[in-house]
Formats: sequence, C-alpha cells, structure tokens
Amino acid sequence: MPMMINFTKMHGLGNDFMVVDNTSGDISFSVEQIAHLSDRHFGVGFDQLLVVESSTSPEVDFRYIIYNADGSEVAQCGNGARCFARFVREKGLTQRNPIVVETHSSVISLQINTDNTVRVDMGRPSFEPDSIPLVVSEVQPTYNIEGFEMGILSMGNPHCVLLVEEVSTLDIANIALKVQNSSALPSQANIGFMQIVNRNEIKLRVYERGSGETLACGSGACAAVVHGVKQGLLDERVCVHLTGGDASIEYLNNDSVFLSGPATFVFDAQVEI
Repeated sequence: MPMMINFTKMHGLGNDFMVVDNTSGDISFSVEQIAHLSDRHFGVGFDQLLVVESSTSPEVDFRYIIYNADGSEVAQCGNGARCFARFVREKGLTQRNPIVVETHSSVISLQINTDNTVRVDMGRPSFEPDSIPLVVSEVQPTYNIEGFEMGILSMGNPHCVLLVEEVSTLDIANIALKVQNSSALPSQANIGFMQIVNRNEIKLRVYERGSGETLACGSGACAAVVHGVKQGLLDERVCVHLTGGDASIEYLNNDSVFLSGPATFVFDAQVEI
C-alpha cells in the first residue's frame, strides 16, 4: 500500500541527500524504491539517502543508515554525517552537541559549530586488507591495481587514492571503473584522484561506488589526506578543494581523522513510496 513520507533535501558541498526521519520505525525502503527516488528526472534526485533511526544503546543518540543511489547500503558518508547532524538538531530530534551516531561500521561524534558548519570525528583509518576488503598477501604503502599505483584504506568504507598531476582534465570514470571491477576489490571501492597543490592544499575528485562521480565526498577527502600524510607529502591540516567546494581535514598520524565543512538545507517536501 503506497504511503506519503516527509523528507528534507540537503547537500554538503554539492553532495546531495534525501534525509528521512524514521525514528518511529514505520518506514522501509526497497532497493527499487531507492533507485527510483534517486532519479533526477523521475524522482527526488540524490547521491545518497540518509535515514535517521533510533538507537537501542544508551550511549548513542541515533543510528545513521546510508543508501547509495542504486539502493545499495554503505557504511559511512562524511558529507552526509554533517547534514545528519544539522537535520536532527533543526528538526528538534535532539539538543545534544556533540551528537553521537552509530553507523553500520562505527560510532562517530558530530560537533555543530556556532557558524552551523559541522566537525565530524571520522575515527581512525584502517589499512588492514580484511577491513577494506582487499585481496592481497600483506599490507603495503601502495598497491598496483589494474596497472595503477594507489593507496588503499578504509574510513569505515573502502577508498583507493591515486596521485595525479592534473585532476581537472582526467577521464576518471574510465579509470575508476577498471579499478572498481578488479578482483582485488571484491566489494569495490570509492576511487579518489588527488592533485597536490602544496603541503596544506589538494584538489580531489571522487568516483563513488553505487553513485558515480559526486561533487564532494567527505570520507574520500579524509582518505586522500591520510594517504598523503602517510606518504610524507602533506601536513596534518589540509584544505581539500572538491568540485562542490572546500572541506577541511585534520589528521594526526595514527590518530583520528576530523572532517569539517558546511551542511545546507534545500527544501522540505513529501513523496509517495
């Protein structure tokens, strides 16, 4: 039986989301419904669907469920986390700050700043092949996948980071699809293309699994900076220039990664599912 649901359209640096309050637990989405809703001609149009759910843990404020445009569930989304924080505050679901949120892969902390930007504690990166997952015999600083050298790590979701000389003219879709379809990446990965401007500044484009190239990818920005720091190419605080705008990343080697940036409301509406 079709039902009408309320939703909010938001974006973080152009990475756009449909956000739904499901703290009552009475809404469920099929893969087909999500793919239809994500369509920019026949649906709402979004890169990811963010669903706010209640948590059963007294130490956690909410559960944070993320679906890609193709209906597949993913474990982490940094730009979405910032929008999630502003959504639950502006909709009166909580007055806490920071807000503690449980994702599919971890528990993260979201701090809303006085200027309404949000600082997200994304946790520590993992380089263990099983956590990515990555089919290799041992951990290495870089890997050669389908003829391309890259760093590979998990920020709660899998990322490959390729260093390039000029990111603006690169055909990233062609390269990203080759890497994503490698047998070494059984769950695929998000593919980031990083151009280093200086030790505190990079340019980045990301081809996300399940969504294609997006205007911004928060976890991808974190992964790129982590790889750059590990390679000795970047300092601990970096401005990441994404297609949709700038994000700030802080990474003290072997510690947590912090992502800061805006979260913007676009409109509220209803849709039938």
